[in-house]
Amino acid sequence: MKVYSLSLLSVTPNTPAVATLLGTAQDLGSFSFYQRGSVGEFMTFFTKTVAERTPVNQPSSVEENNYKAHVFRAPGRTPGGLGMAAVMITDLEYPYRPAFSLLTKLLDEHAPLLAQLPSPSAAPSFGAASAAAFGGNPSTAAAGGLPPAQKGKVEGTLASYLAKYQDPKQADTIMKVQKELDETKIVLHKTIESVLERGEKLDNLVERSNALSAQSKMFYKTAKKQNSCCVIM
Repeated sequence: MKVYSLSLLSVTPNTPAVATLLGTAQDLGSFSFYQRGSVGEFMTFFTKTVAERTPVNQPSSVEENNYKAHVFRAPGRTPGGLGMAAVMITDLEYPYRPAFSLLTKLLDEHAPLLAQLPSPSAAPSFGAASAAAFGGNPSTAAAGGLPPAQKGKVEGTLASYLAKYQDPKQADTIMKVQKELDETKIVLHKTIESVLERGEKLDNLVERSNALSAQSKMFYKTAKKQNSCCVIM
């Protein structure tokens, strides 16, 4: 059993929703050195795709090829405010209970971050607007993300949990103090296509994505033709 990725995202309440990474941690040691860059990009792409298309308060697992994305999305603290989603990408054998117990724990622990994020309808700060105008690096907070220092702290926490939850049995001991998870409430999807909007195709999303490099897009197409186990498809 393997956990490949653990992420926390802010999600806008509008439709279509837009997710922004607050932090992510990945363990790609099982992939070859030359594949890790492309696989990492697809993990992030897969994470944002399921976070944006999963309804609020509906724990879901999306199975695609040899991977599962477990996702739990919480609503914003105020009407029209940013919500938060936690996403864990594992192999097919990883059990549901530790996955969703961790996602719930992450959302509870990081709920105060929502108060620090700007409203989706808020105008960008002067600093962010100036940086964008002059080609600099705009504040991530203006886009629903976190400043670098805070992001680093979140990613440190995610990396710690990523390592700890590689062993579900050890994680299960940690979870004994938590409430039992009602697994009947988890919505299971056999393919990512089932969570996409009607008429959407993953191939088209990949082609249009600005987050994927040309190399990663080519890797995706090649892997899909060969039915490779080394890429999210």
